[in-house]
Amino acid sequence: MDRSPVSDADVCVVGAGPAGGIVAHRLAESGASVVVLEAGPRFDGDRREQLEQHIRPGLGGPWEMGGPRDAFSSSGDSFYPLNTARVKGVGGSTLHWQGMVMRLHERDFELDSRHGVGADWPIGYGDLRPYYAAAERELGVAGAADNPYAPPREEPHPLPAFRPSHSDSIFAAACERLGIDMHSVGNARNSEPYDGRSSCVGYGTCKPVCPSGAKYTAESHVEKAEAAGARVIDRARVRRLDHDETGERVVAAAYTTPDGETHRQEATQFVLACGGVENVRLLLLSDSDRYPDGLANSSGAVGRYFMDHLFAGAGGRLDRPTRQNHVGFNTSECHQFYDDAEPVNGLKLEFLNYAGPSPVIDALHADTWGDDLRDQLDERYGTHISMGALVEQLPREDNYVGLDRETTDDLGDPVPEIHWSVDEQTEAALSRANEIQTRVLDELGVEDRWTVGPDETGPAYHHMGTTRMGDDPDESVVDAECRAHDLDNLWISGSSVFPTGGAMNPTLTIAALSVRLTESLRAALG
Repeated sequence: MDRSPVSDADVCVVGAGPAGGIVAHRLAESGASVVVLEAGPRFDGDRREQLEQHIRPGLGGPWEMGGPRDAFSSSGDSFYPLNTARVKGVGGSTLHWQGMVMRLHERDFELDSRHGVGADWPIGYGDLRPYYAAAERELGVAGAADNPYAPPREEPHPLPAFRPSHSDSIFAAACERLGIDMHSVGNARNSEPYDGRSSCVGYGTCKPVCPSGAKYTAESHVEKAEAAGARVIDRARVRRLDHDETGERVVAAAYTTPDGETHRQEATQFVLACGGVENVRLLLLSDSDRYPDGLANSSGAVGRYFMDHLFAGAGGRLDRPTRQNHVGFNTSECHQFYDDAEPVNGLKLEFLNYAGPSPVIDALHADTWGDDLRDQLDERYGTHISMGALVEQLPREDNYVGLDRETTDDLGDPVPEIHWSVDEQTEAALSRANEIQTRVLDELGVEDRWTVGPDETGPAYHHMGTTRMGDDPDESVVDAECRAHDLDNLWISGSSVFPTGGAMNPTLTIAALSVRLTESLRAALG
């Protein structure tokens, strides 16, 4: 494959996930010359068979993450398992995401003004509202306007919401008695055919594999970008960005290909869209005499304020069928407690359709056969139920992504270092989520309980906040348009620009900001 640079490129996009894919498609469609550099491979149709196998134990991960190429280090109070849920490849982490999408609430943009914590965004919900609608159309979101706590919207979702699952109906009776509101979840998967993709067939293995192709992946935007004339170069590992003599403009992205050759892709404009960790790593690797602490880092904020969402959960066994694992994605949740005054961290409750042991996994691990195996599966399957929650982590300067200069990857570059810990306020929010979940499970009479709370929690793998946007160049990395304060032609797209993360899955906001950034970039291109 030809991985040589593109001449006379208007825009160079680094990263082919949802942010990079949307930007590349929209710019190419408007006539710009676009080249996309993606560090990982392009996964072809044969990878679907490996994805199918991945739901069975012991067959290895399908995304080629790990090893010297993807080495990292972790410090701080909590180990951060960086490679567990990210993907380097055309499509990015949407290649194995769950597909839940929702808008941030109005309070998320005004957290400091309202509660005196975190930070305010330089834009409000009203500024992003029309771009949320566009993002829902881009991804193909199925949903309903049945959430009384959601921010205002201007039009219905592109697709009707999925019907509540059987286990949702079990929760509904208990929640009604407790005064807890349930409502539908926005899903970036087709409830009916849309955008050339079929509708969901309810296969139940939504993460990592959607056999029908109903779930959105950024591959679709990359393919549209290529159809509009963009050039996508995979296995092109960008190792630094070079700037001109003035330090005001990026002139080239230096990337290495599998044959060991290093090339320089020149362009008029550059967009970083390679995630909350790799965006930072690339900027820090691009240090120079003008920028000794890394490119676009005169504020010192590059890598700082790393945030994730934390998981809280609880579940157990009922004395009646729950049909767990029949649906592989959430169909109901609750935002009722999202903006509680104490603790201030946002939280959303999830009613999980997947709980307890899977009969397929149990059968493959079993030491018995025939009737004994059947009886064992009957005993263990079909009566479990559980709830989850995502809890907001507020931005803290001492949670950061840096470089571990004593550990290098297979090209000799320093690997990312994640310094991450969970503070007491976030732990209090996790306990609050557990408290509400326990009330519901008590009402249902759930037995054989388990709980994931402050002591057992882990990240949701939503890498946010490391190149935050803001009006003050001394406190932030990019402005309200997602353009770097320090360089006229460098833009950053993705959740790394979030000043706060709320408790909502970030992909829809990533998509909305990417649509908005594209308009500003078109104007910059003239």
